[in-house]
Amino acid sequence: MTHLHDARPAAATAPLSKTQIAARVAADIAPGSYVNLGIGLPTLVADHLAPGSGVTLHTENGMLGMGPAPDPDDVDPDLVNAGKIPVTELPGASYFHQADSFAMMRGGHIDVCVLGAFQVSATGDLANWSTGEPGAVPAVGGAMDLAVGARRTVVTMTLLTKDGSPKLVERCTLPLTGVGCVSRVYTDLAVLDVGPDGARVVETFGTTHDELETLLGLTLGRTS
Repeated sequence: MTHLHDARPAAATAPLSKTQIAARVAADIAPGSYVNLGIGLPTLVADHLAPGSGVTLHTENGMLGMGPAPDPDDVDPDLVNAGKIPVTELPGASYFHQADSFAMMRGGHIDVCVLGAFQVSATGDLANWSTGEPGAVPAVGGAMDLAVGARRTVVTMTLLTKDGSPKLVERCTLPLTGVGCVSRVYTDLAVLDVGPDGARVVETFGTTHDELETLLGLTLGRTS
């Protein structure tokens, strides 16, 4: 199965919003895929999957067939994703023990997982469970299982921190979640592929290849 396909929208002339980043990810998910969405920005992807695409959403607290966010009047407090955000169920949805859910993740049964990150290295290392600050609360959850257990791991994040520091770096300085596990990064300024050969620009939003290299302090390849 091809787990992501190239479905690039028309070139954006401004940085993407979080909703637009989520829509960009959704456009790349191949029909029929089994997909896990991490907490935070990745959960928005569920709202942009085309009806009838055959994409089945998995959540590690024990559900297959998760749907988009409910209307405010239709919230079921017992129906939530792993981030405790209310969700809906699609026809054919199923529920199971969390141990079975982790067996799916660890056994290579998830085609694509979409995670957030504090840092991603140009070679695909992932740091998304701790800021490394003294007293920071560890929050690894199922991320380490998903990062290495899914057939393809992609990340959604802003390209820069609030103070302007790059999140895509040559080498992660924060505690790692997984090594060499990320293949693509979707951000507000660009989509980039990462891996053993370094980072390559797939698409830019409101910026240029040269400006990205300056912002990140990295030499970036190009994906034709």
